Amino acid sequence: MRKLGPDEVVASTVPLVFLADADGPDRPPGSNVRVIGLVDPRRPGTWPEHWYGLLPAYPGRAILVRAIANAFADLDAAEEIARLGRELSELNAIGIRLSAERSPAALLEVILTKAREITNSDAGSLYLVEHEADGNARLFFALAQNDSLEVPFRATTLPLSSTSVAGYVALTGAPVNLADAYTPPEGSPFSINRSFDEQTGYRTKSMLVVPMRTPQGETIGVLQLINCKPGAGGRLVDADDVALRVQPFSARYETLAGSLASQAAVALANSRLFQNIRQLFEGFVGAAVTAIESRDPTTSGHSFRVSELTVGLAEAVDRCEQGPYATARFTTDELMELRYAALLHDFGKVGVREHVLLKAKKLYPGELDRIRQRVALIKRGLELKYTGKKLETLLARGRRGFDRQAKAIDAELAAFLGELDDHLDRIVMANEPSVLPSDVVEHLRGLALQTFEDHLGNHQAVITSEEARILAIPRGSLTDTEMDEMRSHVVHTWEFLKRIPWTKEFRRIPEIARAHHEKLDGSGYPLGMKAPDIPLQSKIMAIADIYDALTAADRPYKKAVPLEQALDILDGERRMGTLDGELFDLFVTARIFDRTRPR
Repeated sequence: MRKLGPDEVVASTVPLVFLADADGPDRPPGSNVRVIGLVDPRRPGTWPEHWYGLLPAYPGRAILVRAIANAFADLDAAEEIARLGRELSELNAIGIRLSAERSPAALLEVILTKAREITNSDAGSLYLVEHEADGNARLFFALAQNDSLEVPFRATTLPLSSTSVAGYVALTGAPVNLADAYTPPEGSPFSINRSFDEQTGYRTKSMLVVPMRTPQGETIGVLQLINCKPGAGGRLVDADDVALRVQPFSARYETLAGSLASQAAVALANSRLFQNIRQLFEGFVGAAVTAIESRDPTTSGHSFRVSELTVGLAEAVDRCEQGPYATARFTTDELMELRYAALLHDFGKVGVREHVLLKAKKLYPGELDRIRQRVALIKRGLELKYTGKKLETLLARGRRGFDRQAKAIDAELAAFLGELDDHLDRIVMANEPSVLPSDVVEHLRGLALQTFEDHLGNHQAVITSEEARILAIPRGSLTDTEMDEMRSHVVHTWEFLKRIPWTKEFRRIPEIARAHHEKLDGSGYPLGMKAPDIPLQSKIMAIADIYDALTAADRPYKKAVPLEQALDILDGERRMGTLDGELFDLFVTARIFDRTRPR
């Protein structure tokens, strides 16, 4: 016991006892100061609140000692309760942080960092138990941290055996607390590999190794904490500094590390489960898309390419720092949501009849074959008709008169047959899903009204008025009715996807997928939405979908459009007010189209 000077400062970690009397200055103690007030009980006055109690000025020594001991015991108990409260609060905060972390790599960093923080560890390592296909288990050296050294870390795999401390803890599930790692307890099956210390000059002294065990009792990893320091932070300069400052891990630190390791095991198991579920869902989506596209092999790969283009354009929007989308940002979950929406945007094609889905020409193959047969039948009827004319001429005029008339009859028949061949050629040309000249359309309409008389006097047209209407489709291969059915795939997509119990992160997938054929001017489908009502993600997908449809080289009903022409067509859509101009400019300037072009 000694008297402090008036200006003397004592470190906050050193406990003090401050003796004061009523006549002395009222010196407020710091958080590390305990005060004993020695006062005259007969003297009136209000004593400072930080004084624990009032004692007689001159009690007996035993009474004073016992009173002080009791008082400080109460203070120590209160301080222990407060410390436990702080530690519990910190462990709860760490648990919340671990539960919220989705990235496996970031989760490992958080686990090891927080374990070192709460135990004042200078360094630490984290090992994971991996099970191989053959049933054997190994230790994966996943992460290392060190405040005193900057050393390159390389993940490695180690045998799971009791010869290493981490392996022993993983196999037994029991923690190991070593005051000096170089001198493990006699009879221990493990030993310390000193190669790292020898190469770097580091000195591993105190070591605390705890298992990460799930509530089901499975050890999924090991936390290895090294060199407990008296305070947080600060480097260990050399071996002498280690000998001076490093202390054994206390029982309290062992308890704290064990509690954190248990929380870490639960968080890591949940993270693995989350990743497994995501992989399962990823596989389901991929299989679903493949199944959809197998119904229409000509569009194979379309959904995957649209997904790649859509996410690429969304990432470009996310980087945009000026213009109307300068504040638009997509989280990792939102990009994943958009990717799934793009992959599933044509999911509703399972509800479109196959013959409509696969229709490559305006007429179905059987319909064109009927026209060919009809032309062949008309030709046969004409041939029989003109053969009858020649026979009548021969009988009426004899051989000499027949020779003069036969050539004229044959020429007239040849003209009709040539005309029929020309009609058939025009029909085959009109059957292609291309834009028709107006004169071809008029010819088709007239052809439906023209008839040819056969040898029996029957009149038959080459095509019917319905066939002429189908052949006169101005663009593409589908009739209005078939186009409505094809467009209904968007509604089917919505109906199918909305039945899936999406998680909160992916709840907008049905809405985004449904709107990818909407146009800014309201001319799209299925709802005729206008610009303000169309989700940004759907506007992005619309550009990707149209671009891929134009440039795809696997469509039997059209040739692939060159890049420049495809961009010109998209630019035309932008000028007409159907596509978002800012998004199209980003698509071009960021060269998003390069993501799916052959390399």
